[in-house]
Amino acid sequence: MRIEAIVQDVSNRFQQANLYYGHGTDNADDEAFALVCMALDLPFDEAILDRDLSEQEEQKITALVDKRIQTRKPLSYLTNTAYFVGLPFYVDERVLIPRSPFGELIANQFQPWIQQESVKSILDIGTGSGCMAIAVALMFPDAIVDAVDLSKDALAVAKINCKKFEVEGRVNLILSDVFEQVPQKKYDIIISNPPYVNRGGAKEFPKEYQHEPAMALETKKHALDIVKTILHDASGYLADDGILVVEVGENRELLEKECSDISFIWLDFAFGGTGDVFLLTRVPDKLCKD
Repeated sequence: MRIEAIVQDVSNRFQQANLYYGHGTDNADDEAFALVCMALDLPFDEAILDRDLSEQEEQKITALVDKRIQTRKPLSYLTNTAYFVGLPFYVDERVLIPRSPFGELIANQFQPWIQQESVKSILDIGTGSGCMAIAVALMFPDAIVDAVDLSKDALAVAKINCKKFEVEGRVNLILSDVFEQVPQKKYDIIISNPPYVNRGGAKEFPKEYQHEPAMALETKKHALDIVKTILHDASGYLADDGILVVEVGENRELLEKECSDISFIWLDFAFGGTGDVFLLTRVPDKLCKD
């Protein structure tokens, strides 16, 4: 059987099973193609569609398809691989699967808001798998990156990825609740994709999302609790010419209402994304927190 034929068969099975997509793909065809490529460690290139499969390869694909349908686990958990900024990160159920539009910002080095050569220090709040921290470390080779998370399990995964991409000397992993254990210094860039779902809200998500750690999705109470903490305290850590960039999911309208004293810059993305992202070039002292 050719790869093109088995991709179509897998897509048909996915559609019949009513799977949910949102962890790197958004439809059955793309998910089927990704599964075949990842199962056989092949490049994501349509040129492979004409290739013939061995019986052993077909069996390997079928076994992975069965797991995807029966468990409803996202493909990235089944293969322990998720792509972010084109890079293959290790992931498991201790961390969220990377899917943030931040990837586009990082690939563009946050231009025109920042100049690469001026960036020496970056802070990533809620680093999870470490994908954002590692990506900015690679895009800004002269910068030291502090990567913060409240989950020891998440930091263990981030450590695996730091070793994989050989950035252990430039990415510091810190166990901290937002800024609590962060070094008292100024950062040229502060980025965050924090939890922004009301407590218990993730239970309403599709089954695929139920495999992700709730603490990485949900806040303790209010959807904007962590975002508002970042806004409240960031002025003590952001350099005068630095930028603060935060993803808030679908909470843009709520944030603008509750933090009406802040003029947010809302970013557009050429390739879209699953959440709204704001940027600030200046954070006034002690804003937006009850």
